[in-house]
Amino acid sequence: MPSAWDYDVVQLKGRPIGRVLVKMGKITKDKVQGAMEIQRQKGGPLGQILIGLGHIDEVTLNFALAFQAGMQYVDMDKATVSDELIKMVPAQMANTYKIVPVSYDDGTRELTVAMASSDNFRAVDDLRTLMSFEVRAKITEPAQLERALAKYYANDTESIGELINELVESEQFTGMDNRGASIDLDTLQEMAQSNPIRRLVNMVLLQAIRDRASDVHFEPFQDEFKMRYRIDGVLYEMIPPPKSIAVAIASRIKVMANLDIAERRMPQDGRIELVVNGQPVDLRVAVLPTMHGESVVMRVLDRSNTKMDLARVGFRDDDLLVFEQLINRPNGIIIVTGPTGSGKTSTLYAALSRLNTPDVKILTAEDPVEYDLDGLIQCQINTDIGMTFARALRSFLRQDPDIILVGEIRDLETAKIAVESALTGHIVFTTLHTNDAPSSVARLLDLGLEPFLITATMEGVVAQRLVRRICTRCKEEFTPTEEMLMELQLKPEDVSGRVFYKGAGCEFCRGTGYSGRTALFEIMVLDDEMRQLIQDRSSTNALRSAARRRGMRTLREGGLLAIFDGVTTIEEVVAQTIFEEAAE
Repeated sequence: MPSAWDYDVVQLKGRPIGRVLVKMGKITKDKVQGAMEIQRQKGGPLGQILIGLGHIDEVTLNFALAFQAGMQYVDMDKATVSDELIKMVPAQMANTYKIVPVSYDDGTRELTVAMASSDNFRAVDDLRTLMSFEVRAKITEPAQLERALAKYYANDTESIGELINELVESEQFTGMDNRGASIDLDTLQEMAQSNPIRRLVNMVLLQAIRDRASDVHFEPFQDEFKMRYRIDGVLYEMIPPPKSIAVAIASRIKVMANLDIAERRMPQDGRIELVVNGQPVDLRVAVLPTMHGESVVMRVLDRSNTKMDLARVGFRDDDLLVFEQLINRPNGIIIVTGPTGSGKTSTLYAALSRLNTPDVKILTAEDPVEYDLDGLIQCQINTDIGMTFARALRSFLRQDPDIILVGEIRDLETAKIAVESALTGHIVFTTLHTNDAPSSVARLLDLGLEPFLITATMEGVVAQRLVRRICTRCKEEFTPTEEMLMELQLKPEDVSGRVFYKGAGCEFCRGTGYSGRTALFEIMVLDDEMRQLIQDRSSTNALRSAARRRGMRTLREGGLLAIFDGVTTIEEVVAQTIFEEAAE
């Protein structure tokens, strides 16, 4: 009964929701007044209170909210959508955002789409970013939208490969690969706005987000142009597009990130904000001029992951207990160490999330700020204007903080102010780039920090690595060879009765046998004997041995436990950890 939702939206737009429902004839004023009285006593959205009282249903509220926002109704069972219009919105985008195009005005560049949810408004903003159109939304019934998606997109299986073939045959981009700086601004804008380029970039981005890629690379070389994803720490190459569209793709991404498409000599950084499948996603864009054109890397930051719990980071139960005791110390420095991409930031964010309560003030200095966390005051480091870690940290002490995060200790000045912060009653979280936990002491000494300052402030060091998880959908038992065991310094008799697993490879894990990653941890907690060793400038091996005597599990040992638990494989642990001989 589509006509049941035909209303004069002009009369409903912007009115209180109760008034909208009364105007629609769905409820009486008396019932609205009764619900408003409950709202005054208990709070909560009026629409949900009316549903709870049984006066309206979810569908009615959805349409009322849409009309309140000025959205008109469209009957998709009666609408006619042309093939040209369907091509403007690819199947992947239509299904991801749950929209169907209704009409397009070439003069105003306004695209009208139908959606079934009044709270899908972020899809309109994303479509503006992804397609460079003005986008207007209309509301339809959920069943009608599903029928329209099935009708217009059921057989639309356009792939990246097909789109690349279309671009290869296009005359618009012929000869662009050797033009370099001679391409004028109007041509750049025209290429960036061309429908095939928009569709290709959108398809690549949405597929990257769907496949849980952490980075997307667009790389120009002398004779080719590559597109690669990084998934679970490993780069995978996609079907290479023609080199002639390299400039067009770089320009398209710059437009989406609000960067200067005319500037092709200097690096640029920007950000694209999207909401995909209801989850907020940030794309951090870095453009770098190279010999053969502009290299573009997009870091995919899923902001839904910032609601982290320490229990989800990958700590074993005993390690989690030790780490929780560390972060709840009243003061001192806690260091998380490891190479780039080892998950240090995720661990620190999880710790801060655990400590983030209304009675605690947390300040962070980061380079860059990757995620916005509610309740934290986060500062972006910018060395070009003198906003260094040291300067930020010095200012933090005048902001009355309880907890401070310093993205990284890179020099002696920053290290000294971090020590000063810890000595004056603050908890300081920071990172270093070292191979393991005991090596962090040598790193601080190399920076010039005195041993007595380290022993007075350092509470503990957490070293970590990321290893890929075995895909649970194709996980199977297998027997490792003697050579594989030797890489772990094991003999067959050492693992008698143990069961080993690997991933056979399936569609879900793209044939890799892995899906997702988990962390391995090495936690070194300082006690009086450890502090004395540091004071005596003892070797890293001596520190490691002392820590192991006190129960520290090395990264390799943590990896072995993960293998025995069936979480990861021998190859992953060998690749990410080293065997440490205990010093005598």
